[in-house]
Amino acid sequence: MADTEQDPGGVVALARDLIRCPSVTPDDGCGITALARVLEQIGFSVKLLPFGDGAARTPNLFARLGTGHPHLCFAGHTDVVPVGDVASWAHDPFGGDIHDGILFGRGACDMKGGIAAFVAAVRLYLDRTPHPQGSISLLITGDEEGPATNGTVRVLEWMEAEGQIPDFCLVGEPTNPGEMGEVIKIGRRGSLNAHIVVHGTQGHVAYPHRADNPVHRLLALLGELTAAPLDAGSEWFEASSLQVTSLDVGNTATNVIPAQAAARLNIRFNDLHSGADLAGWIRTVAARHAPKAEIGISISGESFLTEPRAPVEALRASVRAVTGHVPRLDTGGGTSDARFISRYCPVAEFGLVGASMHKTDEHVSLSDLKQLTAIYTGFLEKVMR
Repeated sequence: MADTEQDPGGVVALARDLIRCPSVTPDDGCGITALARVLEQIGFSVKLLPFGDGAARTPNLFARLGTGHPHLCFAGHTDVVPVGDVASWAHDPFGGDIHDGILFGRGACDMKGGIAAFVAAVRLYLDRTPHPQGSISLLITGDEEGPATNGTVRVLEWMEAEGQIPDFCLVGEPTNPGEMGEVIKIGRRGSLNAHIVVHGTQGHVAYPHRADNPVHRLLALLGELTAAPLDAGSEWFEASSLQVTSLDVGNTATNVIPAQAAARLNIRFNDLHSGADLAGWIRTVAARHAPKAEIGISISGESFLTEPRAPVEALRASVRAVTGHVPRLDTGGGTSDARFISRYCPVAEFGLVGASMHKTDEHVSLSDLKQLTAIYTGFLEKVMR
């Protein structure tokens, strides 16, 4: 197992290899299989878990080293978002180019670099601890940037059935806004999407008494939903937010009252609410203004919070030891697969700087990769006792 100053644990080499796999969701592009080979060489027992139907099956991986407790799991994804206009990239998005100490490529920070750092950390940890107690596992999916229906959710179901649920899970999402050591995420807000269609009676604008204007009903409905803040926040969460994202009538005529009007909205909600309660509230408000409205609601995740106890504090101490920063414990941002993992075990998130994720010329500095490897190594040494 290599451990050199230039490439500790082989983190840079592995990150480049993974970036060179064009795993644009939902295609694997060799990402899962390449990682599986590396993990088997280290000594992990690897299980490939494709879920879904036919050619659209989602690639997933569960790998475990050891059988005892504590059982620490690292979760992540090899799939990446599309690169967009390739001509706008200064570097090949799947080339793994290094220039002036910066590694370029789609997935460099979100999150192939994070996966490489954890695998490198395991190598370094095993070099120093040839016969470790407990066990280390990885839950890696190829379906995080897509619909996330046949990825982490399905693997967790399999893990539960097989008795493989860990004591703690670390997700390697890029949590740091500007530099390493700023933020550990210990929770996430929930997310609810609603589609509301209000039906009326079409008619001439000059004879409104002969029509029923659905736009007016919809505006009144949305007005009540947005009239007051949902809350003022809680101990660990910022205030919940309701945002109307679309208002559609499709009426091209100036003298016609339309037959229907539709709106979409999203609520990012904290731990003062549940998705079911918010859905009920929307339906109640709609009944007052448009009793016959069609309402479709989907909840992509509930809010969750991991109390900052021993594993989180161990991670915080490791971050401080490497970066000199005491990371902020945070619950902001969008959703991640941690929302699924939180149903089974405590989970926290810490990874690279995310400033370039999903952007043209996505990149990570080699210094950050090495720092993250050192942080993960220190974390393993603290929790695997």
